[in-house]
Amino acid sequence: MAASHIFRIMFVNQGKIYEIYARKVGHGDLFGFIEVEEVLFGERSSVVLDPSEERIKSEFEGVKRTFLPMHSVLRIDEVKKQGASKITAVEGGANVAQFPMPMYGSPPSEKK
Repeated sequence: MAASHIFRIMFVNQGKIYEIYARKVGHGDLFGFIEVEEVLFGERSSVVLDPSEERIKSEFEGVKRTFLPMHSVLRIDEVKKQGASKITAVEGGANVAQFPMPMYGSPPSEKK
């Protein structure tokens, strides 16, 4: 019997931290992007609905595969159980953002 892997992916998007669960994660064919396939969501059998999970579900509705920029990914964990997907505000206030930096620096210039 093959083991079923579940990954928790945390990434930053437009000043918010997204936490999603998926079955497949890899480096993909696009350079600098993490490929996420088979995004998982909680079952609808529950009477109580989580608004943040419903927002993520509607945002990823119809998405077969998504590519996340490598610099926006905070962490990827392999977990035993699927949790609730959620969106949370970044701590420290909305007026503070990470300064965009190149992923790879240019080689040092030669001194003459």
